[in-house]
Parts: sequence; structure tokens; C-alpha cells
Amino acid sequence: MVRINECILYRNFEQGDILKKMAQIIDHSCDENLDGMKEVFFECANGLVEMAGAYGFAGDLWHCYLTYLLVNHENAFSTACEIVGPVEGSINELAMHDFEIFKELFDFDLCTLDEKFQSSYCRILSNYVNINESSKLFNKRIRDRICNLSSKLSKAESTEEFMTDMVEFYGDFGVGKLGLHKAFRIAHDSLERVVIEPITNIAHVHLNDLVGYEIAKKKLIDNTEAFVAGRKANNCLLFGDAGTGKSSSIKGILNQYYDRGLRIIEVYKHQFKDLNEVIAQVKNRNYKFIIYMDDLSFEEFEIEYKYLKAVIEGGLERKPDNILIYATSNRRHLVREEFGDKDGRREDLHASDTVQEKLSLVYRFGVTIFFCAPDKKEFQNIVKTLAQRHEISMPEEELLLEANKWELSHGGLNGRTAQQFIDYLLGQEK
Repeated sequence: MVRINECILYRNFEQGDILKKMAQIIDHSCDENLDGMKEVFFECANGLVEMAGAYGFAGDLWHCYLTYLLVNHENAFSTACEIVGPVEGSINELAMHDFEIFKELFDFDLCTLDEKFQSSYCRILSNYVNINESSKLFNKRIRDRICNLSSKLSKAESTEEFMTDMVEFYGDFGVGKLGLHKAFRIAHDSLERVVIEPITNIAHVHLNDLVGYEIAKKKLIDNTEAFVAGRKANNCLLFGDAGTGKSSSIKGILNQYYDRGLRIIEVYKHQFKDLNEVIAQVKNRNYKFIIYMDDLSFEEFEIEYKYLKAVIEGGLERKPDNILIYATSNRRHLVREEFGDKDGRREDLHASDTVQEKLSLVYRFGVTIFFCAPDKKEFQNIVKTLAQRHEISMPEEELLLEANKWELSHGGLNGRTAQQFIDYLLGQEK
């Protein structure tokens, strides 16, 4: 009998319905007549196929499903292995008990059910070919890691070997949504609790895709490199003209350092009050987190920047070493200023204090990087470089002439306008 309910650490799986039903089927697999379990089996088969379509799994779907549960389950053992690798003590014995149960599940040959149900569906599920590569939720690298781990676990000859394989995976790649995904946003559950929700469709932008801005990119890379390597690093503000690649640079940084444990959490102004809860959830994890604020700026009547000031620097609790704040803005000083703030024309007895309060937020960013709009020559160079990358066959003189016409009515001289022009040309090709 499969003792799935006797698991101590690995309990309460988010997608555990298939597990409970399949355990029930396995328990009755020696019965002569399984007609009463046939409908339950087809429900499980449907769930396995749907999961394969959503996540890109292939091969033995039963093993892939079990592996998915194991790599996603955050508990005292898996999170400890993520941080320090192999652990000792009583928790090790509890984990061994649970892995013994999961090894029983892995050792069950799904194909033996075909004879019972007089079908060939189990054989198909055991050697599934997924043709829809673009539908997977994980990126290809993570999907392959899960499938490879699934194959490895199925070949484990003992519970000890099974456990060793899992511990190695937790140490190398982490556990749960934070280990499997790159980027996240803040949401609330049905009880209005703050949850960190994965963003599954990430733009595959790389820093090399951003033409020019070599000095700006180097400052961003140097700061992020220090952060990922565990050295001292600063909060970073990217400011400058619209469409110059500030947001693209952040996305490029994520893709460049994801394999080294970098993760990004996107936060909007109205969510600043949730920052302390977000930090509490990730401060003890074995990843480096960038809290990312895009297009950050504040009008006079907006006071959310005061929450942000306290979180960055100024509250009683020190900001954890595995968290930095990266922001982009079109404003150098983030908070709107007026001449009245500087010359005291308003009825403010301490005008200089007002100015300092508004500037104090930007002073909390140790690194500020300026992205200026390109001049005509630089803009044309961006257009030519992008056209070459996309193999657009158009005489250079005609290309630049059309690009000049485009920028006059589409946002002016900047990298975004150049990319939009190239996308337009690509759309016209037959």
C-alpha cells in the first residue's frame, strides 16, 4: 500500500489531486477487477497530459509529475538544502521516510495498468512526445532540468540514492517558484495576504541587444556583478530620456545573471506598503533579489515615496544583503519639484527642508546611471545595426531616409523609435 498520507515533510501539494488518485489506483492495482477505478484513471491521465502541454514535459509523464511536486515543495528540508546543501539531524531521517514513499511511487510501472484497463494509454503516457514546445510554462532550461531529474530519480536503486539526487538538485537549482522562475510580481490571495506571483512570459532581452550606451551598461553590470558575487553593491537608479533602453537594460541584466541566482520582483507605486512583507518572504532564501520599479516618479500629492525611503534606508530593520532596489525614471530626482520649492515663494518657513525631503529619496540610490537620447548620427547607427541583425535588405541611403521620416512622427531620436521602425520594416516583408 502506498502510504502517501504518511508523508511528514512533503504534504499538502498544490497540484496533489492526481497524486492522491493515482496512489489509490496503485493500491488496487493487484485487484483482478479495476473497472471501478477506470474513470479515476482517465481523470489522472487527463491531468498528466494537460500538465505536459502547459509545462512542456515529455517522456514518462507520471515521473515528470512526481518530480514537479518534489522540486516545487517548500518545506524545512528542501529550503535548508537550498541554502547549505546536505543537512544532518532528525530532519534528515524524516526526509528519508518521505523519499522512501516517493520511491515506491516512482518504482510503479504505469504500463502494467494497460492490461487491467484493456488499453494502450499508459504506454503513451510513459513515453509521451510533446509537440507544442512554445506552450511550456518554464523556460526550456528549467523544463529540461526537471525532465532530466525525473529520469535520474527513476533509475535510483535505493532510497539513499534517490535522496542524494534530490539534495543535489535543491543545492544546484533551489526549490519552489523562486527556484524555477526568473521574475515575479506582487499579488494578494483570497485572504488579502501578500503573495509573490511568478511572471511566466519574460522578454528574452540581452544587454548586447541594446546598441550603444557602453559606459551605462558597464556601470550596471559592475554593480550587479558585485551583488551576485556576494560583495557590497548599491541600489541603482537608471534615469534619462524616454525610449533609451533603461527598462531593457534591467531585463538584460536578469537574463544574464539568472543562472547565478538573480531574481527580480516587479513592484508598482501603490504596492510600496507591501514591501516589508515581500522582503520578509525572500530575505532568508538563497537567491539575490532585485526589487524593480519601472518608470518611477512622484507628483507633489503622492506620498508613497516616503514608504520607499524607509524601506531603502532609514527603518529600524536593516535591508537584507540579498536584496537591492533598481528603478528607472525619466526624472533625475524622482519627485516633482517647482521653482517655489527653491526660492521660498511658497508659504514655507523652511523651504530648504522641503527641497531636502524631496531629494532625499534619490540620495538613497548609491549608483545613478544616465541614459541620454542619441544624436542624429547615433540614431542612424542604431538603425543600421538593428537592420543588419535582422538581415533587412535595403540600400543604406534609403534605409536612413525612411528612418528619418519615421522618427519625425514616432517619438523622436531614441532606441525605441529605431526598434519600432525596424519592426515596421519586418512587418512589410513578404
